[in-house]
Amino acid sequence: MDTVSAEDRAVALLYRKNHDRAPKVVAGGRGELARKIVQLAAESGVNIVSDPDLVELLSRVPTGDEIPLELYQAVAELLAFIYQVNQDHARSAQTEIAVR
Repeated sequence: MDTVSAEDRAVALLYRKNHDRAPKVVAGGRGELARKIVQLAAESGVNIVSDPDLVELLSRVPTGDEIPLELYQAVAELLAFIYQVNQDHARSAQTEIAVR
């Protein structure tokens, strides 16, 4: 069995205030695809957060699906942290995050 460490995974989330009920997984992958997701996020100015436990859980959510209820608290804490660090995002109608 092949094992992949959390460092080899990435998941991109999108949340549009007043449009989405919850953040959605918009991309996910491992290995080279994960590196490409992180690279594109960095080039686009998307917040990148390293959280191996969270990426492990988010990597199980199919692309295009909202995050499940049991991950709301963890993702909300992540968003709150990002909002505190960058006040511009607090006023933004759309938030994008890459988790690796």
